[in-house]
Amino acid sequence: MKNVTDSFVSLIHWPFAGSFGFNTDILATNPINLSVVIGVLIFFGKGVCVSDLLDNRKRRILNSIRNSEELQDGAVERLEKARARLRKVEIEADQFRVKGYSEIEREKFNFINSTSKTLDQLENYKNETIRFEQQRAINQVRQRVFQQALQGALGTLNSCLNKELHLRTISTNIGMLGAMKEIID
Repeated sequence: MKNVTDSFVSLIHWPFAGSFGFNTDILATNPINLSVVIGVLIFFGKGVCVSDLLDNRKRRILNSIRNSEELQDGAVERLEKARARLRKVEIEADQFRVKGYSEIEREKFNFINSTSKTLDQLENYKNETIRFEQQRAINQVRQRVFQQALQGALGTLNSCLNKELHLRTISTNIGMLGAMKEIID
């Protein structure tokens, strides 16, 4: 190969730097260069078939495209599943939120009702306690008044009664008790 390129190099005429003009050298023109490159490729590339290389390259590209499409389809499917799960979770979260709010409202209502009932009961207990204490105070006052009245009456009776009046009162009371006993029997 070195001999072939050396022969071409020796044939080429190199123009001086900075010169401008029409290139009449046939080897320096593009069609000749292309035909030489194609000839070299054909001569050295007999064992390599360009169509096989292109077919292999085409197969690799198609396989890559197929793999990419499969990956894309899998990714799209996973994305749809994730979106469906997200929608499901959002719906469940909304349901939990609504249930939570309604549960809070129900607990608040129950708490208010039970507190109101407890307050009513405490008010009733307070009123009953006040009435009981008033009744007890009234009874104590009555007992004191009765005791004082009884002591005053006994004092008056003792001072006013003599023995004879006292005996007559006792015998009258005994007679009344006897009459009551006869009525009962």
